[in-house]
Amino acid sequence: MAQRMAGADRQRQILDAAVRVFARQGFHTCRVADIADEAGVAYGLVYHYFGSKEEILDRIFLERWNVMLEVIREIDAGDAPARAKLEAIAGFIVESYRHDPDVMKVIIVEVTRAANSFGRTHLEKIGEAYDLIAQIVARAQADGEFKDTVTPKFAAMAFYGAIEQVLTGWIFDLLPAGEAEYDRAKGLVVETVCGGLDATPASAGTV
Repeated sequence: MAQRMAGADRQRQILDAAVRVFARQGFHTCRVADIADEAGVAYGLVYHYFGSKEEILDRIFLERWNVMLEVIREIDAGDAPARAKLEAIAGFIVESYRHDPDVMKVIIVEVTRAANSFGRTHLEKIGEAYDLIAQIVARAQADGEFKDTVTPKFAAMAFYGAIEQVLTGWIFDLLPAGEAEYDRAKGLVVETVCGGLDATPASAGTV
């Protein structure tokens, strides 16, 4: 048992070091040796647990993404209105960035926004988040809470895309960042998607 726990601790040590290296140097420009140096372990020990830096990035992404999917499911299982559910999802993602910006930077820059490279292998997993959010929208439309002039899938992609774009703005210093901005962003994303920008609602065709 102690040996298994020690192995798990070593893997966590390497994964945490990899997050810092990927966030600082970029996935494509770093080497496994850089991860070993950051973790303070021998080069060969990284390969003992992981076959490549691609496998390390894969593990980092899947760990965090699966947590988010589970949170979305738990939020959706509640009795809150759809808009409150979307606010809770946005809040979880923003709080994830607030508490661990390096991990979120790696996931966004190296995976979800890299659909022509590493991210392409995870399109199905990424799509699960869109599908779960779309289900929230679809039920709200059926209940009359949301209008039905926008398809659920388009609304879900617009919602998640807005959050991701805000995080990207913080990552690259394109938007002001700080505790107040993080708190405001949770509501602003939902208001932009659900409320829109028109002073008075305008009719539109189905997208």
